[in-house]
Order: sequence, then C-alpha cells, then structure tokens
Amino acid sequence: MNYWLVKTEPEKYGWSHFTAQGRAIWDGVRNYQARNNLAAMKLGDQVLFYHSVSNPAVVGVGTVTREAYPDPTAPVEANGKPTPWCVVELEPALAFSQPVSLAQIKAEPMLANMGLIKQSRLSVMPVKSDEYDQILQWGMKFKV
Repeated sequence: MNYWLVKTEPEKYGWSHFTAQGRAIWDGVRNYQARNNLAAMKLGDQVLFYHSVSNPAVVGVGTVTREAYPDPTAPVEANGKPTPWCVVELEPALAFSQPVSLAQIKAEPMLANMGLIKQSRLSVMPVKSDEYDQILQWGMKFKV
C-alpha cells in the first residue's frame, strides 16, 4: 500500500463536502508532477486529506476506490489528441478527532523532508509510511 496527500481549499471543497458526497472524483489537477502522482495511485491506497490556505491542516484520510482514468473536466485538445490529465476516485475513510496543523508538522524534525514542507505548492504528493503513521497518530489523539 502507498500513502498520499491531496490538498484542497476547504471553502471550495472541504472534508464536510467530501463526507457528504461519500465519494469524490479528484479532478482539475493541471500540474504534471501532481498528475503523475494521481496516475501512480493504486486501489486501496490511503490519502491524507489536507485543508490548505485557511487553517492549513490534515483533517482526515480517504481511500483510493478507482485508479486513474482521463479527467472528464479537462479541455478537449484542438489537435484531437487525448488529454494528458487524469483523475482518481476517493472515499472518506477516517475523520481525525483533531486536525494536524501545518505548524505541528513543520515543528516535527522527522517530517522535515516531507513533500508538504519541501514542495509546498504541489497539490498531490506521495507520503512515506513513517510520515503517514505520525500524522495518523496525532490525528487520532483526543483533545484533553
């Protein structure tokens, strides 16, 4: 199993939207590196759901329920070639009992090389298993 992180602006499409729908097509990605990461996702992979911009934090976990296929929202290319963009389908798996803030992630030395820190503008990125485990542990702790 592989681990990933996807970013979204909560005002546009947040965890509450995701859980209300019960399944999402992760579309609209127009960065080649992020697209390659979507294409590498496999059925059952776990995905950290990250709210960006306002109160940046990981708020839950989703599961890949359908592997990459052509993005239906991508503009049709004038030359008739297939679009290079793809999507995956995700389902909510686990809501965190407390968000794991970007500040908390940045303060942890073992996460210093995480893509979220090193490539802060990338919207879809791989996550190492130890990084995933640490964030999951924090997210599942109950507030005292």
